[in-house]
Amino acid sequence: MSGTSTTRTLADLKDLAGAIPSATSPEAATPEPKRDALGRAYATGKRKNAVARVWIKPGRGEITVNGKKVDQYFARPVLRMLITQPFLVADRYNQFDVMCTVKGGGLSGQAGAIRHGISRALVNYEPELRKILKAAGFLTRDPRVVERKKYGHAKARRSFQFSKR
Repeated sequence: MSGTSTTRTLADLKDLAGAIPSATSPEAATPEPKRDALGRAYATGKRKNAVARVWIKPGRGEITVNGKKVDQYFARPVLRMLITQPFLVADRYNQFDVMCTVKGGGLSGQAGAIRHGISRALVNYEPELRKILKAAGFLTRDPRVVERKKYGHAKARRSFQFSKR
């Protein structure tokens, strides 16, 4: 008796699978852009202990971090270059204004979090860019974080100096 009910259940699942559009169908191939009422795309980026909330909208390429211009917030050119990488790879340089707030971590982690957030926001604004940004590695969250301190150790792995006498 249980064999027939299993067969019916499997047949029902096959019918349901036919009703769901497959990944190769045109409807599932291009997801809809996610924009708010003001035409902005939002995303959250993370790296180490830094978390960035990023909004992008069409504009002249102005980047604002915590209410300051990017040149004031990130003095090092390497960090500014890190932030603009997603636009350069996607060939959208100076086409979007970026407004972001970032908390936690140091400047390097914050710049990485903003880059991650900009990449995700670009995908939300233009889903066709996902393939390019994914190949460049900008959509992957860097999982490296500081290792915790263990008891009986001076730091995470460093032991106290051993003294025989």
